[in-house]
Amino acid sequence: MGKGNFSVARVETRTRSTVGKFERHIERKNESYENMNVDLSRTCWNVIYHGCGEKTYNERLDELIAAGMVSLKGLKPDAKVFDEMVLDVNTEYFEQHGGYEYACRFYEAAFHFAQSVYGKENIISAVMHADEWNVAMTEKYGRPIYHYHLHVMALPVVNKEVRWTKRCKDPALVGTVKEVIHQVSHSKKWKSVKAVDENGKPILNSKGKPTYHASYSVLQDQFFAYMKEAGFEGFERGERGSTAEHLASLGYKIQQDEKRLSVLEKKIASEQGRYQQTHRAFMTFGEIEQSGKKTFTGKYSVSAEDYEKLTTLAKQSYSAVSESKRLREENQSLTRRIWSLQSEVSQLQKALAELTERCRPYLEAVKAAPKAVKEFLDGILEKFKKQEKSIVYEPIAPYDKGHRKSKDRER
Repeated sequence: MGKGNFSVARVETRTRSTVGKFERHIERKNESYENMNVDLSRTCWNVIYHGCGEKTYNERLDELIAAGMVSLKGLKPDAKVFDEMVLDVNTEYFEQHGGYEYACRFYEAAFHFAQSVYGKENIISAVMHADEWNVAMTEKYGRPIYHYHLHVMALPVVNKEVRWTKRCKDPALVGTVKEVIHQVSHSKKWKSVKAVDENGKPILNSKGKPTYHASYSVLQDQFFAYMKEAGFEGFERGERGSTAEHLASLGYKIQQDEKRLSVLEKKIASEQGRYQQTHRAFMTFGEIEQSGKKTFTGKYSVSAEDYEKLTTLAKQSYSAVSESKRLREENQSLTRRIWSLQSEVSQLQKALAELTERCRPYLEAVKAAPKAVKEFLDGILEKFKKQEKSIVYEPIAPYDKGHRKSKDRER
C-alpha cells in the first residue's frame, strides 16, 4: 500500500466474561491508561454515536434476551457473543481532509455501515475515539496529532428457523417452520462466501471444489465500497487485519531508540578508551610485594618501571576512593530527591482524585451530549463577556500617607 491512505475494517470476538475489559477501554471507564497514548483531557472530544447509558454491555444484552429480541440458546458459557468491529483509516488521511470535524462526519457514515452489517437493533455501542495520541504524526507535524477511529460493539445475530419435530401431534406440521429466532452466532454470521466469476458461476480450485472468500475480506470490500458511495475519497482498500498504523508508530519508536542506542554506544566506546588509557597500570598482590628490595641501610629500592606502576596504582586508588565517595553522596542526594518526589506525587494524585470527582458530572455530561454541553458553555461565556464589557471600573486614588496620618490625629 506504500504511503497512501487506506481503510481498515476488522472484527474481534469477545465473550461475556472478557468483554468488560474492552468495555472499559471503549467507554473510557478507566482512570488511567499506562500502556497507551491516551490523553484523558481529550476524552470529551470522543463521539458516542450509540450507547447503552449507565448499563454495561452484558446488562444491555440481558435486556435484549428478556425482550425476546435475541437468543443465546444452545451456546456454551464461553461462547463468542460480542463482536468488536474497528473501522479505521490512517491518521494522516484526516489531517489532509479537515481534521476532527471531517473525522466526525466520516465515522458517522461508518457507523451507519456497521448498522447495515449487524442491524440497528443489534448495536450495543459505537464510539469514535479522538483522544489517542499518534507519536509519529506528532513528530512530523510538530503539534499534537490524534488518531481517529471507530469502535462498534455489536451482536452477531442470524435468523434461525426452528422446525416442528416428530413429537408434534399434528403430522402435517412436522418439518415445517415453527418459529424464527434471532440467534447470536459468530460462526454463522461470518461464514466464508463462495467465490464466483463475472458470470456468477462458482470458481473451482485445482481439485474441482468451490473456492471461498474469507468473510473479513468481503467485509473490507463492503466497507470500502460503502464509504466511497457515501462520498468519501482519497483512500484505498486496506488489507484484512492491517496494523500499518500501529507499525508506523512502532517504527518511529524503534528509530528513536536506535538513535539513542547509537549515541550510547559511542559514549561507551569513548569511556572504554579513556579507561584503558588512564588505567594501564596493573599489578598483582604478589608483584607488589616483590617489587622492592631491602638495602643494607634498611631502606627499600625499586626499579624505575615498578616505581611508575606503584605511583600510578596509588593515584588510581585515590581517584577510586574519591569517586566512590562522590557516588555515595550523589546516591544519598538522589534518594532524598526520590522521597521528596514520591511525597509530591502522592499529594498530586490525591488532588487529582478530588478534582476528577468534582469534574465527574461535567465529564459525564460532555460524554453523553458533547455538542449540547459545548453550546451551553459557549452561551454562558458569551454572557460573561458582555457583562464584563458593561462594568465600569473607577480609578483608585493613590495612597497618601500624610493624608492618612492627619485623619488618624483627628480621631
